Amino acid sequence: MSTHSRSAVPLQVVWAESMLAYDFGGQHPMNPERLHLTARLVRECGLLDLDGVTVADPFVASDEDLATVHSAEYINAVRQVSRNPGTSDAARGLGTEDNPAFAGMHEASARLAGGSLGAADAILGGTAVRAVNFGGGMHHAARSRASGFCIYNDAAAAVQRLLDRGAQRVLYIDVDAHHGDGTQSIFWNDPRVMTISLHETGMSLFPGTGFASETGGPDAEGSAVNVALPTIAGDAAVLRAFHAVVPQLAAAFAPDVIVSQHGCDSHREDPLTNLRVSVDAQHAMMVAVRDLADRLCEGRWIATGGGGYALASVVPRSWALLVAVAAGAATGPRTPVPEAWRQYVLDRHGVDAPHLMGDGADTWWRSWEIGYDPNDELDRTVMATRKAVFPLHGLDPWFD
Repeated sequence: MSTHSRSAVPLQVVWAESMLAYDFGGQHPMNPERLHLTARLVRECGLLDLDGVTVADPFVASDEDLATVHSAEYINAVRQVSRNPGTSDAARGLGTEDNPAFAGMHEASARLAGGSLGAADAILGGTAVRAVNFGGGMHHAARSRASGFCIYNDAAAAVQRLLDRGAQRVLYIDVDAHHGDGTQSIFWNDPRVMTISLHETGMSLFPGTGFASETGGPDAEGSAVNVALPTIAGDAAVLRAFHAVVPQLAAAFAPDVIVSQHGCDSHREDPLTNLRVSVDAQHAMMVAVRDLADRLCEGRWIATGGGGYALASVVPRSWALLVAVAAGAATGPRTPVPEAWRQYVLDRHGVDAPHLMGDGADTWWRSWEIGYDPNDELDRTVMATRKAVFPLHGLDPWFD
């Protein structure tokens, strides 16, 4: 199998076994095994041996680091339940069914945040142009509250780090099946950050937010962008929506850096969502984000993981492809999955893993330029977003 790099763009991949400590327990969907299998597949594909690729051990973010996006009271509350996991703080979303307390929770969560902070530092310092933290993407965590399996918002911390150390504008793109509500809320009134989230509509999925009318605070109108996708959208609809909204706004915003969240729970096999997206379509969006970074901000791009609960059949393939895209590797959806990894999964989980990195899906999508169909549910939600936001950036919702 060929994994040669087309271009040795300096890439930092965040990984260490210590990241597996982010563990809510055996019955919880956020199983650290998905990270273990991803890291093993990334290695088996030879992606860590490519020119320009380095592996970074994440540090545990300090309270000062975390306080750039979280309140001191909240950080103290996380520390408290981390020391006493038998307790809870439901008002702050801690010790709940979604976010069970466990011993060492603060350190485990702060380490994921440190991974994304380290990625930001590498880009700021010029030792990397791209970075991938597939253990990150905890996008539901708000300033003072845990939510949706997320304790500290590593992506938001990375965005804030970039701003604090010189970036003028940061674009955050979120294609997780769930609305990136925490990140949106943290930067709701900051015109230096544009958050774009494409997700299954809140009418059918947690957290029940993320509609076109959510466009940012009074000092940052148009900085929050939401596409509430139809419940069972599928590949062609998701890709049509992405290309009808993201490239136009990205170009108008002109970011210095792109930070993206690639939760793969949009997949048709995911047990928690309904969007019915293939790994191939997820890969197509990764490529599109990378190309936007190359075109708009000299390649500067931090990519994180996020949701994804089909832990053996989907998550490792999707995020190994994310590393491949960032590395400029030849590994793609039609690449065979290494047999050694498939055997490992069979021995460990009794699961016959897919033979290809993708699903063999057709990722053709209808360009927005072909026309808008008011009778189509996808087109109506895309148009709602374009009407709400495009004019605020000098764009025409009908034609741009």
